[in-house]
Amino acid sequence: MIRGEALAGALKSARTKGLPPIFWIASDEALLRQEAADAIRACARELGFEERTVFQVERGFKLDAVLAQTQALSLFASRKLLEVRIPGKPGKELGEGLGAAAHSLEEDTRLLVTSPRLDRATSESAWFARIEAAGLAVAIPEVGRAQLPGWIGERLARNGQQADAATLTLIAERVEGNLLAADQEVRKLALVLPAGRLSAEAVRAAVLDVARWDAFDLVDAALAGDTPRTLRCIAGLRAEGTAVPVVLWALADAVRNLIRLSQATAAGTPLPGAMRALRIWGERERLYPQALRRLPPARLRQLLRACMQADRITKGVGAGDDWQMLEAITLGLAGAPSLALHAEQDAFQ
Repeated sequence: MIRGEALAGALKSARTKGLPPIFWIASDEALLRQEAADAIRACARELGFEERTVFQVERGFKLDAVLAQTQALSLFASRKLLEVRIPGKPGKELGEGLGAAAHSLEEDTRLLVTSPRLDRATSESAWFARIEAAGLAVAIPEVGRAQLPGWIGERLARNGQQADAATLTLIAERVEGNLLAADQEVRKLALVLPAGRLSAEAVRAAVLDVARWDAFDLVDAALAGDTPRTLRCIAGLRAEGTAVPVVLWALADAVRNLIRLSQATAAGTPLPGAMRALRIWGERERLYPQALRRLPPARLRQLLRACMQADRITKGVGAGDDWQMLEAITLGLAGAPSLALHAEQDAFQ
């Protein structure tokens, strides 16, 4: 499996040696997954793969439809590209079928598969190894918050524009959580501002606040102990009219997981094994240990009681402001003091 930045070199080689039977692009970043697929499509067109058929893996999807196309004669071109778009974790049956197809493809047919990031169990499975043996797998990691200013700077440079670190951070904060929006803002800056170094004032006037949040962004910010980002996130969720029960569920789930992890490690279970048992993967494998080091068991129990109080408020059987209580829980999870949370603790004593 290669990283996304190596794809350009692989396609350059494919232009002379021919396309491998199958490409598999795995990424949780929709924009980067789309751009990688676009690059493969462009290369395929150059090599005469002009017919394209797209299959969306959803309810009612049959792998037989893809397999039939690998054997069917092309009606419109001498070569064809078959795309299979997988919205979630690929199943073993689908993976084995695609692997078998890749090893038996004629020269006039190629496969392009796109999916979210693959977990370790999938990427190390026997069926995926067979796909890698037949073609090329491309893993494109998420652009994290810390990497976002640099990523924006690279995109600006493609347009002949530069900005200092503070200005790049400004853009990143305005679009945080939305890589598609970041790309759109970079494209807009190329249209409305000249090439060269961009001033912070010009960028501030041109860039809209297009940050989009969800409850999981809030939980990640709190687990990381990032209080400023936590406050921006919860303000954004409230402004967007996000349902309180959705946010509360995500927070309470994180608190319960922390309690379970604390109890498991106290009983002698290694933390990595405890996280696997709770299906904690990816970036949160780093965030949960951070939060555990910061939050003692007594604090976690206090946060869980606060979640119970917030639930009563949302159901109309408890007194208080639901969003104020959510903010208190989130700040407590981030390790910051909260007057509302202390008031809730007093109410339980």
